[in-house]
Amino acid sequence: MVVLIAGVTGQDGALLAKQLIDAGVSVVGTTRDAASADRRRLIALGIDHLVKLVSMLPTDYRSVMHTLSQHAPSEVYFLAGQTSVGMSFDQPVEAIESIATGVLNILEAIRFLDPKIRLFNAGSSECFGDTRGEAADENTPFRPLSPYAVAKACAHNLVANYRIAYGLFACTGILFNHESTLRPERFVTQKIVRGARDVASGQLKQLRLGNLNVTRDWGWAPEYVQVMRLMLQRDEADDLIIATGKSVSLSYFVERAFRNFGLDWRDHVVTDSQFMRPSDIAYGAANPSASKSALGWSAQHGVDFVIDAMCDGARAANSASRMST
Repeated sequence: MVVLIAGVTGQDGALLAKQLIDAGVSVVGTTRDAASADRRRLIALGIDHLVKLVSMLPTDYRSVMHTLSQHAPSEVYFLAGQTSVGMSFDQPVEAIESIATGVLNILEAIRFLDPKIRLFNAGSSECFGDTRGEAADENTPFRPLSPYAVAKACAHNLVANYRIAYGLFACTGILFNHESTLRPERFVTQKIVRGARDVASGQLKQLRLGNLNVTRDWGWAPEYVQVMRLMLQRDEADDLIIATGKSVSLSYFVERAFRNFGLDWRDHVVTDSQFMRPSDIAYGAANPSASKSALGWSAQHGVDFVIDAMCDGARAANSASRMST
């Protein structure tokens, strides 16, 4: 069995590849340019030599057709495209093209080459916008508040359309925030954790952040990629929310991260308007009961575990850096 992961060098792609390889599955991973790809996460997981890394540009239909035709996967996981909500305000065209056009090209290629190929599309909780104190479920309307969210909503609807119109086994996992030690520092969670570490070690005086009052549902990424696999093993395709069901404020995340390093965050964190988004979701919460019913899955690790594990990872990274210098 061959599985293709678009976006294999990212957090989710690398974690998914690791689980598939451990299960004896052959993994073809795509990135825009395999020759210059950032392979650090694959190396960290010990699978760099086991993933067949190839170049594929999701926005180029011919590139997608060629890749799927050449490798003939049984399953495709589309985890590629722009990943930053903040960046999407600066690069909205890239957000739409890399996410929505990328998914459309994958769907069209599957439709023409082999409709039996199963597709998982990485959706986003950002599509719901602000749920105003309510927990979103699969029937909650989309009210996207960023170009990134608009692109994800479009991709979600394209997947549903091709499932209905052409009978493809195509589904979207509506992913709420999920973290691991593999998160890049441009994500606020990793910025917070490493900022706390650097303040504690004297390398940083203050950590500057944006709105600390936002509320999110944070889960553990290795669990979430398990759900991606489960969704493609079902008899029928459907779209499901992947979340823990518990939301906390960003200030809670900050407080616990700094406490991990023996610090009071209020002494070291400054709110900076330059990190505020033009529009932001004040409250994000999920009702993942459909995933539990359909897949028998529920998150085993909550936000406290996530923060503690990321802090441990930050310490380990710092120690490794010191040893190499």
